[in-house]
Amino acid sequence: MLETKNLKVAYGSITAVHDLSISVPQGGIVTLIGANGAGKSTTLRAISGILRSVSGSILFDGEDITRLPPHKIVERGLSHVPEGRMIFSILTVRENLQMGAYRRRDRKAFGKDFDYIFSIFPRLKERERQVAGTLSGGEQQMLAIGRALMSKPKCLMLDEPSLGIAPILVRTIFEKIAEINRELGLTVLLVEQNANLALKVSHRGYVLETGNVILEDTSEALRANARVRESYLGG
Repeated sequence: MLETKNLKVAYGSITAVHDLSISVPQGGIVTLIGANGAGKSTTLRAISGILRSVSGSILFDGEDITRLPPHKIVERGLSHVPEGRMIFSILTVRENLQMGAYRRRDRKAFGKDFDYIFSIFPRLKERERQVAGTLSGGEQQMLAIGRALMSKPKCLMLDEPSLGIAPILVRTIFEKIAEINRELGLTVLLVEQNANLALKVSHRGYVLETGNVILEDTSEALRANARVRESYLGG
């Protein structure tokens, strides 16, 4: 469903991603793990069109999207939940969800989509009319995921969903990611600092170091890998 080939991304003269090739199969959950500065978030920004790659290509659902602007990429079914959530803090929960569907024309289906999002995130239903900026960090993350789902994506990219969230809610968020993948068959590309949780929920993983892939395997094999355990899983 999603593939990068020899992707290179730079910030001015500083190259953040070098010759990166990854593949995300349809219906799978793939995670990118690595230390801060490894190029994980940069990769997602390049795929979603926020950053323009220097070279290489990005293929989504059989189409080259390398030079498409972000809104065209969303139209094709690729949604990005950014690091830090980036919700619309002065809008209500419901208004934020509506913003996620701004490119859609099938407004008659919105009610069903609201019902599904409220079924997986009941807290959002309870706070439907609440201003989003007053939500907790975990609730804001739920809202960011729900907003992305309102675009009816084929693939969902999640950048650091556990960042700044209470540990008890982190587990809930990851359970919901697995549930969405299982129930909707939604393809997921996950970037996560908590490598242990990321590898538990994903099917396959890539380990990045300074913008390069240094390891690639099933998530189960990576969890058992001595190098990964020592560097990213606390031994």
